[in-house]
Amino acid sequence: MSRASVPRIGTAPLAAQIDLLAGLVRLRELVPSFAEASAETVDAVLEAAAAQAADRLEALNATSECAPPRVVDGEVVTSALYRQVWQDFAQGGWMTLDMPSEHGGQGLPLVVAVAAQEVFDRHCCAFGMLPVPIRSAARLIDAWASDAIKAEWLPKLMSGEWGATICISEVGAGSDAGRMRTLAKPQDDGTWSITGEKQWISFGDHDLTGRIGHCLLARTEGSRGLSLFLVPDRIDGERNGVFVRNLEHKLGLHLSPTCAMGFEGARGWMLGEEGRGLAQMFVMIANMRMAVGGMGLGMASGAADVALSYARERLQGGRGPNPVPIIEHADVQRMVLGAQAEVEAGRAVIYAAAVEADLARVESDPARRAESAAIAQWLLPIVKTLGGELAFNTASTAIQVLGGAGYTVDWPTEQILRDARVLTIFEGTSGMQALDLLHRRLWKDRRAGLDAFLRQGEADAAALAAAGQDHLAAEARTVFSLLDETAAHLMALEDQPREAEAGASALLDLSICAAQAWGAARIAAAGGAGPVLDRLRALGGFLLGDLAGRAKLHAGRARRGADHLAAISALG
Repeated sequence: MSRASVPRIGTAPLAAQIDLLAGLVRLRELVPSFAEASAETVDAVLEAAAAQAADRLEALNATSECAPPRVVDGEVVTSALYRQVWQDFAQGGWMTLDMPSEHGGQGLPLVVAVAAQEVFDRHCCAFGMLPVPIRSAARLIDAWASDAIKAEWLPKLMSGEWGATICISEVGAGSDAGRMRTLAKPQDDGTWSITGEKQWISFGDHDLTGRIGHCLLARTEGSRGLSLFLVPDRIDGERNGVFVRNLEHKLGLHLSPTCAMGFEGARGWMLGEEGRGLAQMFVMIANMRMAVGGMGLGMASGAADVALSYARERLQGGRGPNPVPIIEHADVQRMVLGAQAEVEAGRAVIYAAAVEADLARVESDPARRAESAAIAQWLLPIVKTLGGELAFNTASTAIQVLGGAGYTVDWPTEQILRDARVLTIFEGTSGMQALDLLHRRLWKDRRAGLDAFLRQGEADAAALAAAGQDHLAAEARTVFSLLDETAAHLMALEDQPREAEAGASALLDLSICAAQAWGAARIAAAGGAGPVLDRLRALGGFLLGDLAGRAKLHAGRARRGADHLAAISALG
């Protein structure tokens, strides 16, 4: 029996969601190249992405277990198919969708790139682990590098001829960057000599691009902070003191080589200011966290559609002499509807966050720019965590719908589950995202992003009410109110950080729930006629009926305090 494939995505729901984004109208007014992102252009981009993903990436993904990257003579080697698929992807211009036109990019809004990424990662998420850091590094270099480095690196990165990594983690110094030991010493020619070990580096080495630029954090003598460097793996064709120590053997993402890397006097160039590297690196980190949302969305949509397709065809049960499709059973309907609704609400949130991120960069009105920046910052840890949880939970639900078949390699759901598990770990674990939400977005920002988010949520609830859906508007408002009250409770605990931190993860869960309510409200209030919009409205309403109960649970957990953690002493 051949392995079943993830169905090719129907792009109409994606395009419809983009059409619902009011912020995109404003972006088209502000940026000439954004104005070219017409409905027709977006449709064409997504249809082309769907065709390439279903054709090339599905075939590549099928080689995950039989032809993964391997180390040969100290270098990571991929398959001939992998190299051809990457070449086709790069030559197709998929790296450049949202890149600035002045550097050879297409200058389209970020949301178009996120939507295309969703389509690609639906069929082979491990492949997406390469273009995301390249695009993110291009933004980093554009922000902090000298004109000479920009001129050398940006065209090569955007063409896919060169690659890039993010090099932060070390053994014992992952999220705790302050314990980093990699050292950089100045050289007479203005470059730096960098020595140290880095861990968990996706595509730290490979043969898909001719050169790899490592965006690396290291210590410098006399500076309390970390500094940011660009360290090429090769200079003038020769190895630049950059070595692969090991390839990790992982639960999933087998086509993505995760490397332990060594730097032995590697030559690098400082980007930006000495001692400010971690803050500067956030340009890249923010882009990659947003990409995790898109990646998870693609995986979740694939798993949800596998479950729906299977449920329509699998015959079992019924009251008559003949079995019926299992989608006629109430419990299967609950699971299938829940999976589809969570995907659509997640899509609404992630797409809106991408638009707010663009508005935070290009909005000409200072007050509106500040509002969008606050919302984008509030949503970033939510989008990152939501994407990871959505992918894993939807894959798990799909396996439940398929039963024993879903647990076998004959169906793609087991691989999606394995591949998805890392999404809530890399680029900052869920616990780190929760602490970011508490410490930075509530306490440091004085809840500016939350208040801006709640204003938008209320506007969408009001639109629901105006459309005659008062009961759904009330459900959304209940969730928003619970988040507002819980945030106020935790704000009052700023001088008792342990008490508040004990509820930080529950606050993140509640914030995700509120974001889903916002997305569900928006699609439930969608105007217009046709089956796509009818589907969105139905799924938005279905999900809103579930969210208030979830929110009450999360709010209670967030306010529980730290006393119950005293039970840890019983573990010895």
